Amino acid sequence: MLYHQTHVVNVAMAIKQPGLYYRQTKDPKFKNAVYKAIESLTKYHGQITGVFSGDEHLSGKSPAQGTELCSVVEYMFSLQVLLEIFGDISFADILEKVAYNALPAAITKDFHGHQYDQQANQVLVSKAWRNWYNNGDDANLFGLEPNFGCCTANMHQGWPKFVKSLWMATDEQGLAAVVYAPCSIDARVAGGVDIHIDEETDYPFDETVKIKISCAQEASFQLKLRVPGWCEKASALVNASENYKGYRGKYITIDRRWADGDMVLFTLPMRIRVSHWINNSVGIERGPLVYALKIGEDWRKLRGKDPYADWEVYPATPWNYALLLDINHPERSFKTVKGKVARQPYDSSNPPVLLRAKGRRLKEWVLENHSAGKLPVSPVTSAEPVEDIELIPYGAAKLRVSVFPYLNVR
Repeated sequence: MLYHQTHVVNVAMAIKQPGLYYRQTKDPKFKNAVYKAIESLTKYHGQITGVFSGDEHLSGKSPAQGTELCSVVEYMFSLQVLLEIFGDISFADILEKVAYNALPAAITKDFHGHQYDQQANQVLVSKAWRNWYNNGDDANLFGLEPNFGCCTANMHQGWPKFVKSLWMATDEQGLAAVVYAPCSIDARVAGGVDIHIDEETDYPFDETVKIKISCAQEASFQLKLRVPGWCEKASALVNASENYKGYRGKYITIDRRWADGDMVLFTLPMRIRVSHWINNSVGIERGPLVYALKIGEDWRKLRGKDPYADWEVYPATPWNYALLLDINHPERSFKTVKGKVARQPYDSSNPPVLLRAKGRRLKEWVLENHSAGKLPVSPVTSAEPVEDIELIPYGAAKLRVSVFPYLNVR
C-alpha cells in the first residue's frame, strides 16, 4: 500500500503544499499542480458535498463509501490557505460547500458526538461491517471516539478556522468578503483608517447579506464581494440607491468613499440545480447547500454514558425513493418552504429550508453490507405509488439519501 499517497487525511493536507511552494517560487508548475490535484480527486473520488471519499484511503465515487471527518476539516484548511494565495473564487465555492454540508453532517446537533466516516447516502448508522477500505465496524457510529481518536481531537479546527477566513485583505488595501456568514470584523483600510463591519445574514439558508460600515472618519477603499460560481447574477445595493451587478465566479468591486452608517444589501439568488453523479444519478442543490431525503431517525444508545455515549441511528421511514424529476426544468419538481433559522439550524426536526417533492419507491434498491445498495442506472422505472417526500439540508440529515435515482417527468 502507498499509504500516504492514498490516505485521505494526508491527501487533504497535501493539496495546499504546491500552493505554498508557488508563493515562494512563483513557478507556475506548482500552481497547476493544485488545480490538477483537485480536478483528479473530484473526477475519481468526488462526493456531492465537495469532499472526496476516504474510509481511510481514497475509495471511489460511490455515495455509500465513507469520508473521514479529519479529511473534511483538513481539506477546509487547505482551501483557506489556497484562497489566501490565489484569491480564486472556485476555492471559496468548494470551501463553503464542504463547511455547510460535510462538516455539520458528521457532528451531532449538541456537538457531543461525531462520526469517523460519513456517507453521502447514509441510511443506517450501526456497528457493522461495511465496504470500507480498511476502517472498522464502529466507523459510522455517532459518539465520543468511534473507530479511532483522531477526529475527536481534530474536528474542532473546522469552524474557528472557517470563521477566520470569511474576510480577507486585498493588495489594494481594501477588503474582500470571500465566504458568507454572520460575523463582525475590525480592519484597517487604505489611508490607515480603522473601520468596523457587521455582516447580518441567514446565509447559506437565505440569499441576502447585509453589510454595515462603521467608522470614525470617511475612508476610500475597495470592497469586493464574491459572486459564487452557482449564482448566475448577483446585485449589491449601497444605501438603497447605488446599484452594482455581478456575475458567477467574479467579484463585485465597489470602489467609493465610505462613511459611517453606509449599508450594502447584497443578494445572491438561489435557484434549484441538479448535479450529476455515478450511474447517471442526481443531486439536488440550492445555493451552497446540498439537499437530502428526510428520513425518520430512531436513535439507539449502544454504549457509554451521556452526553458522550455512542449511538446507532435506524431509519424510521422508507429511504429507497427515486425522484420524480423534470430533468430539463428541475425547479418545477420542487416547492421551497422557508422557516426560521434556529440557533442550531442543522436539526432534522426543524430545518430552516426544505424542498417538497414527489417520489416512487424502488423495491430493488435495498441494503447491501449495511449500506444503501448500488444505485440503479437512471432514469429508472417504478410502478409503486407516487408519494410526497421532503428534502432537507444535508448537514441536518443524519440519515439521508443525497444522490438519487430519478424518473424523468415533463
